[in-house]
Amino acid sequence: MPSRSSKKLFVFSDPKKSKEHGYNFDGWTEGDDQGPVFDYTGTGPTGHQVLSGLNGTLLNHEVQELDLHLFISDGQVKSGGAKLQRYVGQMRVDTTAPFTERWDYDPTGTLRRVYVFRLRPVDLDQTDVRSSDAVQVAKKTDVLPVSKEAVKEAAKAGAKTKKTEKHTTIQTTANVNGGERTVIRREGQLVTAFEEHLEKAGHTFSTFQITIEGEPGTLTPDLYDETDHVLYEAKGLTTRNNVRLAIGQLLDYRRYVENRETLRIAVLLPSEPTPDVKALLAEENIELVFQVADGFSALPAA
Repeated sequence: MPSRSSKKLFVFSDPKKSKEHGYNFDGWTEGDDQGPVFDYTGTGPTGHQVLSGLNGTLLNHEVQELDLHLFISDGQVKSGGAKLQRYVGQMRVDTTAPFTERWDYDPTGTLRRVYVFRLRPVDLDQTDVRSSDAVQVAKKTDVLPVSKEAVKEAAKAGAKTKKTEKHTTIQTTANVNGGERTVIRREGQLVTAFEEHLEKAGHTFSTFQITIEGEPGTLTPDLYDETDHVLYEAKGLTTRNNVRLAIGQLLDYRRYVENRETLRIAVLLPSEPTPDVKALLAEENIELVFQVADGFSALPAA
């Protein structure tokens, strides 16, 4: 809820209401070396969420010179049933990774993409951080298939947003940790290009969203080639550290994929790695695809 006159943007998190709308992502996460992060699900109760309207305002609040303030629903007024709102503090959308994309069913039973914004405290000492407001852990382990059609529909919704929104995250957010953000963007572009490559080769692709019993958050592999039963993890930089991270992620994801005994795993890179990194992948029985001038190196042989 923006207040242009006071240059403030108020956002209200209500875990109970969020659950009614088909998602349960809001709350404090474990954070990282930069401090705690509050996950806040964007607006739009049905259909694919888009980065326009209130979501666009939230994404670009600093560019629009709006101070962002977070409230959490905390009880009800005894008379009238209105909800009490507890003030958490002034926040800002993370400049490196402003949001993550999640998948869930809306109240109509339709699978859709939602945006979960990553909010960081402006002043941690002045922020009400409570363990009771942490993202809830999953009650069971579940693997949610996300089809190619769903991915394409979400992409179309995003394309419409770009036409109607003047600003985008990459263009407008202050250039903090710009190098990391560039890598994130490059990784997304790499996956999109590889999806087009797979389609031209007559392959069908999809992905998964994995929740683990007793743990918060989700795991989402980059790409699953249904035709050849290959799971890919993409990295925006061809470095040893990035490849090592991809190896760990693939080994973790593989545990939750059907027919894992015959599943092949592969790393997708923007360029050819060094001979020793290639040897590392071969030794771990992990296949490699990398981008070349006219497309991609050969797909893993069946």
